[in-house]
Amino acid sequence: MFRDTRYHRDRFWRGPRRSSSFQKGDLKYVILELIKDKPRHGYDIIRELEEQSHGMYKPSPGVIYPTLQMLEEMGHAVSTEEEGKKVYSITEAGREFLGKKNVASDMKSQMKRRWSFKNIGKTMMVMKEYHELEHLLSRVVRGQDADKLQRIRDILVQTYEDIESILEE
Repeated sequence: MFRDTRYHRDRFWRGPRRSSSFQKGDLKYVILELIKDKPRHGYDIIRELEEQSHGMYKPSPGVIYPTLQMLEEMGHAVSTEEEGKKVYSITEAGREFLGKKNVASDMKSQMKRRWSFKNIGKTMMVMKEYHELEHLLSRVVRGQDADKLQRIRDILVQTYEDIESILEE
């Protein structure tokens, strides 16, 4: 039986909200690394991160633009207006900040490992099976008798526990 702790208290479905691909504060290093290569506007940064992750991570404008503003306030980035858009460039202080911290290169390595085509392909296969199961259950579960529903639930509980034990290895 699913334990109560597996349900997020603010939502009907299980689990915490989708987590970010980065630890708190790490995105600023990735953005600095991107604008170090060439000046970019916010949407270009979003597209580049989505491309580097093979579509697995697409940050929202509500994450990117405040981070760019923070970098500008810290003196690590500067913006200019081009064709009605703010274009951000790294400052010398930003380069020094990146040089002092090895976080950006560590983040790039982590992104390459996590978002390698090999990992993405396997992730996509798992997600395909998950969505097929979700579709099957949403189509047929309402019309089943109590015995079949209990058997389906028992299978789902066991499967959840099996997957959880794999993840704890």
